[in-house]
Amino acid sequence: MKNRLPVENAGDTDVCLFIEPYGEDFWMKPADAFEVVPMGDANVQFSVVIATGLITVWLYEDGDPYNMLLDYEVVDANGKKLECGHQRPGDSGGI
Repeated sequence: MKNRLPVENAGDTDVCLFIEPYGEDFWMKPADAFEVVPMGDANVQFSVVIATGLITVWLYEDGDPYNMLLDYEVVDANGKKLECGHQRPGDSGGI
């Protein structure tokens, strides 16, 4: 099975899941659960940075910070692929 990064919003406000290096945003409402799924067969290491209302994820092949994995999907709890901007609030300030 591929490496997957499950992410869940256990809070009571929306949270932005931000995937680098493309800067794609996926907004999580309270109780939402998403997974970041790398494509291909690479050995992936995830780097996660958390700030108020924001979770930023980087994917590295073989843990090498100079070898970013650029092909991934974000899926919801039902396995449905989500598009960049999923549930983006109207006043997100361009995140």
